[in-house]
Amino acid sequence: MTKRFTIRQLADEFDVTTRTLRFYEERGLLNPTRVNTTRSYSSADRTRLRLILRGRRLGLSLEESSAIVLMYDPTSANTDQLNTLIAKIREKRAQLLQQQNDLELMLLDLNDAEERCLDALSAEPAHQA
Repeated sequence: MTKRFTIRQLADEFDVTTRTLRFYEERGLLNPTRVNTTRSYSSADRTRLRLILRGRRLGLSLEESSAIVLMYDPTSANTDQLNTLIAKIREKRAQLLQQQNDLELMLLDLNDAEERCLDALSAEPAHQA
């Protein structure tokens, strides 16, 4: 018998809200079965959730993560899926490196502006009261 999970079990395991799981279900990323009003998630749903959350940690949008997760095919080596993920990782890395460079330049500008302000203050004659 396949292991099944309740919404609460998955929410607790992955430290997400039940609302998050219902949102992923609405988007077609998770497909729990229902017994009356109780959701029952499969091991495949659990794996998809883990991959979606990993994509989020990598800075991928939900759409990007979804596209990659939905490419999974258990009957293949998933070469296309892996190549797509590698391309997204490289794209995200390039973005982060650019942001890092921008931040370093901004910090230099802030240091320079602060130094000029301090120089201006020290050059000012003392005001007498």
